[in-house]
Amino acid sequence: MSIDAIDRRILDELQRDGALSAADVASKLGVSNTTCWRRIQQLEHDGVIRKRVALLDREALGLDVMVYVHVRLSSQGRDALAQFERAIRDRPEVLDCCTLTGEWDFHLRIVTHDMKEYEAFFLDHLSKIPNVQSVNSSIVVTVIKESTVLPLAHE
Repeated sequence: MSIDAIDRRILDELQRDGALSAADVASKLGVSNTTCWRRIQQLEHDGVIRKRVALLDREALGLDVMVYVHVRLSSQGRDALAQFERAIRDRPEVLDCCTLTGEWDFHLRIVTHDMKEYEAFFLDHLSKIPNVQSVNSSIVVTVIKESTVLPLAHE
């Protein structure tokens, strides 16, 4: 799979506004509608474009609390890691979960309506997952930058 300059421009336009039609993107780039449509289809087929979504304003929806959580497990074996992943994967309040190198095993980004809801998630779910040794939670006070736009410039 090879991504050329036109593909990068298409991707840049779509990641900034996923609702654009192929014709809209083609017009912005100065390429034919057919060429643009085919390239978008290929990028989707190749998995470069995973899906198009609407980005919602969490605060407008009353999800006022965002928490970054680091989790350390008592065991880092495959089974313990997989068990934690299964326990977290379908939790709607967990937006991101990544494994880490270093002091912590997992990094989570969690959103809730309020602190009571986060406390309930922590006490009723997170702290009860087997092998969870320690949890460090940091409450977000102010979001300085939040973006889904990947840096596509490639010289």
